[in-house]
Amino acid sequence: MQREYKLLNFDWITIGLFLLLVIFGWLNIMSASHNGEINSYFDMSQPYGKQSVFILFTLALIVIILALDAKFYERFASIIYVVSILSLLGLFIFGKNVNGATAWYGIGGMTLQPSEFAKFATSLAVAKYMSDLQTNMKTFRDQAKTMALIVLPAILILLQNDAGSTVVYAAFFFVFYREGLQQIYLVIVVFLIGLSILALKFNVVVASLISTLIIFGHHFFILRKRPQLIQPIVIVIACVAVSFGIKYFYNSVLQSHQKDRISLWLRLENDPVKLHEMKQTILYNLNESEKAISSGGLTGKGFLQGTRTTGKFVPEQHTDYIFSTVGEEWGFLGSALVVILFVGLLLRILFLAELQKSTFSRVYGYCVASILFIHFLINIGMVMGLIPTIGIPLPFFSYGGSGLWAYTILLFIFVKLDSNRINEW
Repeated sequence: MQREYKLLNFDWITIGLFLLLVIFGWLNIMSASHNGEINSYFDMSQPYGKQSVFILFTLALIVIILALDAKFYERFASIIYVVSILSLLGLFIFGKNVNGATAWYGIGGMTLQPSEFAKFATSLAVAKYMSDLQTNMKTFRDQAKTMALIVLPAILILLQNDAGSTVVYAAFFFVFYREGLQQIYLVIVVFLIGLSILALKFNVVVASLISTLIIFGHHFFILRKRPQLIQPIVIVIACVAVSFGIKYFYNSVLQSHQKDRISLWLRLENDPVKLHEMKQTILYNLNESEKAISSGGLTGKGFLQGTRTTGKFVPEQHTDYIFSTVGEEWGFLGSALVVILFVGLLLRILFLAELQKSTFSRVYGYCVASILFIHFLINIGMVMGLIPTIGIPLPFFSYGGSGLWAYTILLFIFVKLDSNRINEW
């Protein structure tokens, strides 16, 4: 009776949304990767066949995650985090280079990407640290120690030339903000993003002048601290230094393909010949993706009927650009359904996180929602040309065993923690 009681108290809404996303994702992987005929759903020569096997392993993984005691994840959070860091360090020695990034281990005929698993490991570590100290993120010491937990794996991943996975670690900012991080940090982040765009789009002088006007305007007309000029002057000097730093980082640190993506997004290139060459290479995937999505219309062309999808116009469509398959074959209605499923899952996780009785479970729940949100936002924005292409998969949807297993572990640890909350009433 006790086992049945626990089984019935898993949040089946979350599980149902997860299953719908995985199934719908697999159908679109099949559309994007089949070669005209489907002999077997487990055809290991095709991505959809491999994904079928990945899904079967995922179901077994879910059983294991839910079978373990909920306290296991809190008790061993630090160990899991250390193992994850060691796996990232091991890539510098044993890593396999794929598409310019040394982010995979080659195991037989498979590859395993530890940066995907580092996300749930870091989430556990952050939740553990914040629950142990009962910190509210008000002191700089607590902020620095907590942020160090996310900076370490982020730097290791960046050094492996995997900028896309590094960006995901910005998701933890939402968690810190929920747990008491002062609003000034949000203002600083937004201001720095704006300053970066101004420095790149125009020049350092324009960025410095605009930031100076904003800072002194805020100082004199909002704070009304006219006699105190030292603070705004120091901030202005810092903004000028940051503007020069951003320009230097763009020109001297970023690789050519990274600069080209930012340049196209901000329309920085004025040379028509160079612009045409960049579009022919970097924007090819994006242009074909947008054409596929727009051709779907309201209801789409039908399952396995997408001409641009079956014609392989979008390279590697079953991975980062899987959403373009949805747009072409399922149309606006199908695309809206995917968005609704993701938004529903995110809102459900946040709702459950607020119901948690322990700080560990609540913080971990917010980590899960934030990571999935960043992936969802960037991937769909990238496919539609709203943000630069940085290579981030759509959770539960894009092809890949590492991603599917890592997101599943991330989500179902929270499902288990939430079940433990229910069973303790």
